[in-house]
Amino acid sequence: MNAVKEEEISVLLNDLLECYGYDFTDYSLASMQRRINRLFSMDRFPSFAEFRYRVRNDPSYIQHFVEEITVNVTEMFRDPSFYLALRKQVLPMLATYPFIRIWHAGCSTGEEVYSMAILLQEANLLHKSVIYATDINTSVLEKARKGIFPIANMQQYSQNYMASGGQHEFSAYYAAKYDYAKFNESLSRKVIFAPHNLVTDGSFNEFQLIICRNVLIYFNKDLQEKVLRLFSESLEQLGYLGLGAKETLKFTNDAHKFRQIDKREKIWRKVSI
Repeated sequence: MNAVKEEEISVLLNDLLECYGYDFTDYSLASMQRRINRLFSMDRFPSFAEFRYRVRNDPSYIQHFVEEITVNVTEMFRDPSFYLALRKQVLPMLATYPFIRIWHAGCSTGEEVYSMAILLQEANLLHKSVIYATDINTSVLEKARKGIFPIANMQQYSQNYMASGGQHEFSAYYAAKYDYAKFNESLSRKVIFAPHNLVTDGSFNEFQLIICRNVLIYFNKDLQEKVLRLFSESLEQLGYLGLGAKETLKFTNDAHKFRQIDKREKIWRKVSI
């Protein structure tokens, strides 16, 4: 049974918007309720009233609150066939540009950003690329910037890398130390990590490729439409958009502007303005 009731979730989300400008009101209510109840239990609040008082009156608590209710599950070369499609169908087209701008929105702790950097390096494109890696959560951005991940994950990441078409020793991309693997700084040199709120912030550049995977599934349809419009407006003509396996833009008003390049992968190309 949920300690924080559905109507109280709405009250809390309105408080966040009113007091701090964080707008989670269009996130999936079921997902928000699950995560807020987890936080409520973890921080041992005796009542919803005390929980709400802390949220409204303690700005130092909000950083922790946002970190806990935003989703940060990711891995390197997640869904390897997606990265294989990027290698074979997208990067050869990006190679024709003199300069490549990529936006990785909702990048979390950065595993997929480093995956992208490895793809670009292997295609000899990293030197003329810049990856803008953004997330609402500044704590995960700091982790991403460091490029340090648990060594225990490397076996799985290596398998994903090989399945994505990787042809080198995956271990060449990092240095192992105790329980962690630190990825080569040459990979992050072309990455700009910066906070960005997909709900309230606008476009900040034009891109040839935007990747936003497994973020939209936590938004309701109206917010998905809004964010996908933002991506459409931020893409150059003939630019590419990559989404998560369970995400689509087919229901949006901008769907007619895109053509899916591979029926098995969620990658679209913007074919009209």
